[in-house]
Amino acid sequence: MARYLISFNDGAMDHIPAEELPEVGKAAHAVLQEAVDAGVWVFGGGLERQQANIVTTDGSVTDGPYPETREVVGGFVVVDVPTREEALGWAAKFAAACRCAQEVREIMADPEMEEMLRRADRRG
Repeated sequence: MARYLISFNDGAMDHIPAEELPEVGKAAHAVLQEAVDAGVWVFGGGLERQQANIVTTDGSVTDGPYPETREVVGGFVVVDVPTREEALGWAAKFAAACRCAQEVREIMADPEMEEMLRRADRRG
């Protein structure tokens, strides 16, 4: 199976009236529960608005994102599904629940990381 990042931009739900946000949250959690029950949910969450820092290669830390950045991720979920089409199906469910478009990207496989995780699991 492959892992896919399904995400939306910060501010994508700003058009939703405040009184409708609890309904949107309930719908999003229903899709999340469906993904958990289907065994495809890996990890996800919302990101604090504008609470990013940039850490450079020399370890310097600055507030981020960079000012010229127009779009930053506002929230995401990672699903583990057999096909891109299935990931797109989950993205459609989240888009409908959250009332905003979702971006889908495949996460590159890393066999060395998978081996490290397998070894770590054996150590208990």
